[in-house]
Amino acid sequence: MLSCRPVALVTGGNKGIGFEITRDLCRKFSGDVVLTARDEVRGRTAVQKLQAEGLSPRFHQLDIDSTQSICALRDFLLKEYGGLDVLVNNAGIAFKVDDPTPFHIQAEVTMKTNFFGTQDVCKELLPLIKPQGRVVNVSSKTSLWALKNCSPELQQKFRSDTITEEELVGLMNKFVEDTKKEVHAKEGWPNSAYGVTKIGVTVLSRIQARKLSEERRGDKILLNACCPGWVRTDMAGPNATKSPEEGAETPVYLALLPPGAEGPHGQFVQDKKVEQW
Repeated sequence: MLSCRPVALVTGGNKGIGFEITRDLCRKFSGDVVLTARDEVRGRTAVQKLQAEGLSPRFHQLDIDSTQSICALRDFLLKEYGGLDVLVNNAGIAFKVDDPTPFHIQAEVTMKTNFFGTQDVCKELLPLIKPQGRVVNVSSKTSLWALKNCSPELQQKFRSDTITEEELVGLMNKFVEDTKKEVHAKEGWPNSAYGVTKIGVTVLSRIQARKLSEERRGDKILLNACCPGWVRTDMAGPNATKSPEEGAETPVYLALLPPGAEGPHGQFVQDKKVEQW
C-alpha cells in the first residue's frame, strides 16, 4: 500500500550526528523519518531509544558501500512512498589521528565510503526526490582546509563551475593512486585522506545541484553540502567544541528549508551560513 505521507531518510543514523539529525527530524518533519544504519542491531537499538522518547522513526538497513543494499533501500522507498522528500547523506568514516594503518590504505578505505558510497546512494536516490525535495550531503570544514592545502592547479579544478562528475571521480581515484605510489605530496595533495574525501563530497554536491537546476528546474529541489562543526562523537573525540545536538542544527535547517525557498542551493553551509568555496 503506497503511503501518501512525506518521507525523510538519514544515512548512518544510529549514532553521533546522524542520530541527532534523525531525532530532530522526528520532532520537526511532518511525515515519516527513516533511520538507516549498516548494522541492523545497532540501527534497531537506536530506533528503540527514540521510541522510548515518544518518537516513531522507521528502520531500514543500509550499507553505503554495498550497491545491493542501496538498491534494496531504493526499492523499499518506491514501493512504500513512491519516492523521497528529504535525503540526508550523513554516513561516513574517519581513521583516528594515531591509527597505524598505512596512509594509502586509509586513503582507499575512506574514499570508498565517504565519496564513492555517497555517490552511489545519490545515483539511486536522487531520481526519487520529489518536487520541493531537500538533499543534504554532510561534508566537513576539513574540506575547506584540505582545498586550501591543495596545489593551485588542483584548487582551480575543484573550484571550477564546469567540472563534471567524471572529472571529479578521476581526481578522487588519482589521489588514492598517488598515495599508493607515495607521490601524493609531490602531486599537490594535502596530507589528509579524510579532507580529500570531503572535498569530493562538497564538489559532488555542487555538480549535483547544477544538474538539478538544469534538468529539473521546475521541481525546486534544493541540494547543499554542509559542515556540522567539530562535534563530540566517536569520530571527532571528546574534546570537540559542539554537542551532537548542536552538530545536527545546520543539516536539519537545510533539510527543512521551507517550500518555495530559492536557496541556498549548491552551496557549502556552516552554522546556517553559506561559506565561500
